[in-house]
Amino acid sequence: MAIAPKSALARARRCFRIEGEALTATARSLDREFVATARAVESTVAASGKLIFSGVGKSAHIAQKIAATFNSTGVASCFLDATQALHGDLGLCAEGDLAILLSNSGQSEEILRLVPLLKRFGLRVVAFTAQSDSDLARTADHRLLYRVPREACPLKLAPTASTTAALALGDALAMVILEARGLTRDDFARFHPAGNLGRVLLLRVRDIMRTADRLPIAADTVTLQDAILAMTKAKSGSIALVAQKTGRLSGILTDGDFRRSALTGPDFLSRPVAAFMTRKPKTISAEALGVDALRLFEAHKIDDLIVVDAQGRPVGLIDGQDLPKLKIV
Repeated sequence: MAIAPKSALARARRCFRIEGEALTATARSLDREFVATARAVESTVAASGKLIFSGVGKSAHIAQKIAATFNSTGVASCFLDATQALHGDLGLCAEGDLAILLSNSGQSEEILRLVPLLKRFGLRVVAFTAQSDSDLARTADHRLLYRVPREACPLKLAPTASTTAALALGDALAMVILEARGLTRDDFARFHPAGNLGRVLLLRVRDIMRTADRLPIAADTVTLQDAILAMTKAKSGSIALVAQKTGRLSGILTDGDFRRSALTGPDFLSRPVAAFMTRKPKTISAEALGVDALRLFEAHKIDDLIVVDAQGRPVGLIDGQDLPKLKIV
């Protein structure tokens, strides 16, 4: 078998195009059925119920991924093997749960056999299918429908566009529920404590800020020259300036401020640093999340951020150059 580059790329792009058509068609077809399903999920979560996903074949893989997505956003979800359900696994079902059954055709025998059993346990059933007139859609309490004009498989056999559309629809449902519940970054971090994602989300400002010899601090009464010398010694692009009596932050001097000060006259180095500092700079708490610091950098287009304690005294410094190294950006 020889793969010709030109024909291989053409076939690959055709696959993308066909699957894209399914996504577009599904997005356009969303209607009150989607809203009703979203509300059913919302009421299940509010009542401390769980979502139970099931499917067979490729639909089983999609069902497991969607269940995992819901779990990652704090919505209790699980996958029920349609065959094992008939041999004891129905024990995980409880009244008030919501069953979401995936079947592209809506005619999968194993899935259809589950419907009356689940309803007997007091579960509402969502038909997750491409066929609105299928037996699954007719017997379900709610319908989550996707549209597939054609599969990308040239033999029209391998599930391709249908699985892509189903997965995207499941993601869309999960994101609607996430926003409706007002999930925060802190909430999300609690469900992802491991790996790089967890490390980034759980990172606190105290873990990344510069302190001690790397944190230049001076009274706002010193000369500009003394302030620059302190910055240079700390190898920092800024210095925290404080009120002499209270030690509270009164301003910040950055490299940019220093360059601009040179335009004010030949004696600029001997003048008080207070004449050139930026007053009331943006600050952050040491207990804030690293991503919150990133948000401040992006929103205010700043290069340095002073970390202060409850009394407004500088305790650390975040240099914008440190963020890429920590993989926060």
